[in-house]
Amino acid sequence: MDDKTQTLFEKIGGEQTIRNLIHEFYDRVIADPELKPFFENASMDKLHRMQREFFSAALDGPITYSGRPLSHVHHGRGITKHHFTLYVGHLIDTLQDHGINDQDAQEIIGRISTYANEITGDVGSAG
Repeated sequence: MDDKTQTLFEKIGGEQTIRNLIHEFYDRVIADPELKPFFENASMDKLHRMQREFFSAALDGPITYSGRPLSHVHHGRGITKHHFTLYVGHLIDTLQDHGINDQDAQEIIGRISTYANEITGDVGSAG
């Protein structure tokens, strides 16, 4: 299978790579003093499972995201664009550490960033 027919999920190594990325990524996120408070009462097992599903689905993998809509999960939590930027920064570092090439990393960031407004609750205002 060549790069043109492979999904992004397959190009980066599939389910095992996603599993490894999520584990290391959330170690970084939890170590960030500005992001850690958002996860203090979270089940890390559930978080890792939901994130594996989310990332797999976002990268055209065979796994479907079964969680609640992102806007519901993150509503009222006080997550700002600044927090989302920190989160993405940790993701970029994790992808680089796993040898994901720049083109694939940028595509992953682009796909995840499409959900920024749902996560931050920044849906704009009429007016």
